[in-house]
Amino acid sequence: TVIMLYLKLFHKNIFPFRKVCQLKLAKNISTGCILYQDTKESKLVTTEQIRGIRIITINRPEKNCINIATADALLQAFKDFDNDEDSKVAVLHGAGGNFCAGYDLQELSSMPDPMSALNRGRGPMGPTHYETSKPVIAAIEGYAVAGGLELALWCDIRIVEETSIMGVYCRRFGVPLVDGGTSRLPAIVGLGRALDLILTGRPIRPDYAMEIGLANSVTACGAALGNAVFYAESLEKYPPEALRADRESARRFYMCSSLEEALKNETARAKVALEEARIGASRFVKGDGRHGSFKFFPGDPPSDPDSSNK
Repeated sequence: TVIMLYLKLFHKNIFPFRKVCQLKLAKNISTGCILYQDTKESKLVTTEQIRGIRIITINRPEKNCINIATADALLQAFKDFDNDEDSKVAVLHGAGGNFCAGYDLQELSSMPDPMSALNRGRGPMGPTHYETSKPVIAAIEGYAVAGGLELALWCDIRIVEETSIMGVYCRRFGVPLVDGGTSRLPAIVGLGRALDLILTGRPIRPDYAMEIGLANSVTACGAALGNAVFYAESLEKYPPEALRADRESARRFYMCSSLEEALKNETARAKVALEEARIGASRFVKGDGRHGSFKFFPGDPPSDPDSSNK
């Protein structure tokens, strides 16, 4: 069994100097090497690369609230990821024990014109009005509330730690959802459950998030990032064009006015992957992919057909 390790040091109640340095350890599953990065930068958003995986980190501990500068940096980080041919999957998480607690209300309260947060050609939280062409996985620990929940909803997959809390906490302060929450939450969990969470602003525990489909996986405390990278590794190995075309068709289904429009959109997007499909069919004819076990690329070991369920 391949093991993905993510060691988080300097927890608040154990090492008070965690703000000075956070040591991240991740095992590159494909090469077996161990990568260390000592992040001491004062950057609002930091990035790391593990093979074809871009790890994008919101770096405003303790709560990782988003202000104008952080939103700009976060959007640019995802545009850079999109434009990098070597980056196949992104993982979004927050430094210091929290995913994101929403928009910086201190900054919002000091704005002469709150509309200025909306009139910047992007979502107030950064990338939420931007459509990436590649999968994004949210590694959620601590709080993912208000705009932070909207950031998580913007991602394709949500890996949630068992001690995390999600919710529309902006309800209590009269701050509306303006980063796609009223559109994406109903699409993911259904209108009735979405309205319950939107109207009450109540906290959502991971077990309930898993039950309603808001969380894709619940993991142990401290393991969200490692499991998200592990998940990203599983996607990185697949032929990319077909994966991206199917992802985009699925995401745009809720934007279509009819099934007919959705099917036309699916067919149009599938055309970009036809050459990939021809190559894959040729590999199948030669023996790859029989009985659920196959090689992703030349030189890769055969996959375990049951590995996704372990």
